[in-house]
Amino acid sequence: MTYPDPKRIRDNRLTLRLDDYEHGLVQALANYQGEQLSTLLRDLVMREAQQVLSHALSVNERTA
Repeated sequence: MTYPDPKRIRDNRLTLRLDDYEHGLVQALANYQGEQLSTLLRDLVMREAQQVLSHALSVNERTA
């Protein structure tokens, strides 16, 4: 099967280490949302990255 954009295939892995309390918190959130933990974490990371970059761009536009 071919994909329209092969770069959209999620085959890059990252390792994230959490302590028991952190893991319990995000697992509880995933359970509450009815999502898989990895999906929830990917969504949270992507949302935060977009916000940080958006903020950085707006600050740069104001100072330019």
